[in-house]
Amino acid sequence: FEVVQQFTARVQEKALGQEVLQSLTPEQHFIKIVHQELAHVMGDTAAKLDLSAAPPVPVLVVGLQGSGKTTSVGKLARLLGQEYKRRPYLVPADVYRPAAIEQLTILGGQIDCPVYPSQPTQDPVDIAREAIRQAANLGRDIVLIDTAGRLAIDEPLMQELERLKQAVQPKAILLVVDAMTGQDAVNVARGFHDRLGLTGVVLTKLDGDARGGAALSVRAVTGAPILFVGTGEKLDALEVFHPDRMAQRILGMGDVLTLIEKAQKAYDAKQAAALQKKMRRNEFTLEDFRDQIQVLRKMGSMGDLMGMIPGMKKLTKGVDMGEAETELRRIEAIISSMTRQERDNHLILNGSRRRRIALGSGTSVAEVNRFLKQFQQTKKVMKKMSKFAGRGPIPGLPM
Repeated sequence: FEVVQQFTARVQEKALGQEVLQSLTPEQHFIKIVHQELAHVMGDTAAKLDLSAAPPVPVLVVGLQGSGKTTSVGKLARLLGQEYKRRPYLVPADVYRPAAIEQLTILGGQIDCPVYPSQPTQDPVDIAREAIRQAANLGRDIVLIDTAGRLAIDEPLMQELERLKQAVQPKAILLVVDAMTGQDAVNVARGFHDRLGLTGVVLTKLDGDARGGAALSVRAVTGAPILFVGTGEKLDALEVFHPDRMAQRILGMGDVLTLIEKAQKAYDAKQAAALQKKMRRNEFTLEDFRDQIQVLRKMGSMGDLMGMIPGMKKLTKGVDMGEAETELRRIEAIISSMTRQERDNHLILNGSRRRRIALGSGTSVAEVNRFLKQFQQTKKVMKKMSKFAGRGPIPGLPM
């Protein structure tokens, strides 16, 4: 509430008496001011995780149970390893939650990152100290310590975290916060910051219904920058936090820059050029179609991708994105049940071949027929688009 009061006061101060640019309506100008203030509250520009210290650099990751803390440690290790070329070492220091040690060990195996073999009988401080020595012996330069969580902030938890902080002298203390907790996120952030002095925040579960309002409060209350956001359950679903893009998402304006970045990571430039030539020659095959589905799924969920396109949320209102995901998997199964010859030339798919494909993909002949009809219509549209590219409106297509 305090944050909202301050925010609205600043917006009012900037908006009253301002001249509206000729290119904008008063409503558009006001939205521009709101967008600028939202981005300002969240830090203006993307902040960087400061790891400038003698290796191995200790990093404490703290948060409540259920916030996605342990998974975020795995995601962060993957991001630091692949994007920043660092050599992280994972340390399970939560000896209370059943299977917490095993969970982080499994995550480490999935990203090929070594994990300290903690035991539930050990003291978390002893685990952290020994793990840092082990990391130095292994030549790892960052030590990510997954600390214990609770259902709520309590004194024993805070005392343990303070002992850990004193023992390992971490370069960074990151708080993992569930974006869907709303007002509670403020209390959690304040509680951890007052006792530990947070240096950064990781906001999780932004792939759900939450638009990221918690980001406003957490930054304003702690002063600690939001460094990363989790946008899904997969280990690659962790992104650098950009305040201006989050402001766009909160306002329902989409997030085109993040969509472009996702596409650049998923698409190979040479493959894209080759695919463009195929479309121009009308040589786009079912094999190419399946490849595009797989690339699209790598970029994230359909709901997440649609939310990044301005105006698409309104257009897809009422559309079941879960059903759209299911349909993509069904189509992929149909194409995968074909032989390479059939994928290269769908015209040879007679009745008996279609029955075999339906049986192999767990679908019906009617579903196979419907998909092939849709594919043929798609090829016709692609042919028209390549023919009239750069020449204005495409005849026969709605504008």
